[in-house]
Amino acid sequence: MHAHPSLPAARRILAVEDDPVLAAHLDSHLGQRGFEVTLRQNGGEIVELVRAQPFDLILMDIMLPGSSGLEVLAQLRRHQRVPVILMSALGAEQDRITGFSQGADDYLPKPFSMLEMDVRIDAILRRVAYEHEVPGTARNEDPQLTFDEQRNDVSLNEQWADLTTTEYRVLETLVAHVDEVLTKAFLYQQVMHRAYSRHDRSLDMHVSRIRRKLQAIGYTAGRVETVRSTGYILTRLAP
Repeated sequence: MHAHPSLPAARRILAVEDDPVLAAHLDSHLGQRGFEVTLRQNGGEIVELVRAQPFDLILMDIMLPGSSGLEVLAQLRRHQRVPVILMSALGAEQDRITGFSQGADDYLPKPFSMLEMDVRIDAILRRVAYEHEVPGTARNEDPQLTFDEQRNDVSLNEQWADLTTTEYRVLETLVAHVDEVLTKAFLYQQVMHRAYSRHDRSLDMHVSRIRRKLQAIGYTAGRVETVRSTGYILTRLAP
């Protein structure tokens, strides 16, 4: 039997899936792992539910009655930082790009194994737990940005960038290694807690969003640059 990493009890997961067979499977499997699972089938009620109840993670299908998973995600990201893993049988690259652009933390293409889902969920929950346990240190020092470990976001002149938890971790890691080239393999392992595959565009989508959000708040102290066939570097710019 596969041994899962131990996680605190009573972690709350909201699973939004309109396929009754898969929904029942998710409920049973996650329940056996010790999670408190809330099931919903309609996208139209999710935003209000999340406002009323705290969840540690949302597992949500893209194709939903009421409102699509992408529409729900866009609404959630206006006010909520809860990690979101999208599920979809569509599998097209555009769906993944749209999901990450809306603020998704990860993406599970259907069909997927329960083991793969477990790995993705555990990685995100470990990351969130780490962010809440480790106090801010010099690794977050930047001439312009203020890092908020509890909020998982950065601000400049009291204007928040509205980063997702994954985007925050990517930027935090780049700042900690300023002017150092970080490989994609390192970033996948360090931030996303999984092995890098050259077909996986997740990191690229997160970096693209970070660039846009930093530009939107007027960040000029550094620039996230692509190092061809290698990875990324945060280059410090002269004032």
